[in-house]
Amino acid sequence: MSDDKFTDYYEVLQVSTNAEVDTVHRVYRLLAQRFHPDNQETGNARRFQELTQAYQVLSDPERRAKYDVTHNRMKQDRWRLIASGEGSETDFAFEQAIRLTVLEALYTKRRVEPHQPDIFVGDLEQLIGRPREQLEFTVWYLIQKSYVQRSDNSRLTITVAGAEFLEQNYHARAPYKRLNPASQDKPDVPASVA
Repeated sequence: MSDDKFTDYYEVLQVSTNAEVDTVHRVYRLLAQRFHPDNQETGNARRFQELTQAYQVLSDPERRAKYDVTHNRMKQDRWRLIASGEGSETDFAFEQAIRLTVLEALYTKRRVEPHQPDIFVGDLEQLIGRPREQLEFTVWYLIQKSYVQRSDNSRLTITVAGAEFLEQNYHARAPYKRLNPASQDKPDVPASVA
């Protein structure tokens, strides 16, 4: 399993890394019913396939032990990345750019797919190219400001306030370099984008 294709199965199943096998079984059954392709209301074949793949690994003690080695290494790599750039003024600008990027992704999803306008944090992580640990603060901030809301199935959706904020501040961001998953550079963003 290569780093660029790593999937956090714990996030997919929405369970703790120390969840017992019984919990993994129970959560899988619940989510599998919700996302099974035969479910006309909430069925999602891609999501169901992800859930099944995660379940197959996390419910098998031997496969889970192997997976945990990679999971822990990825987690340590993410924290090392975060720790490498703490506390400077450019970090605040970088965080502001990430907020606007998250809002832009959620705004676009709502516009393009109005019947399913929400995104899982894991999908957002891959879309933006930032580690979940960086996105946790961003998501917390956006929820506290009522720009984003989290549904009971842990998906994020933009609110009216978030759409208005993005529209008002998009012009300030437009001339600046977008966040690029392939680049770890921190873009310069004006202080007015909060």
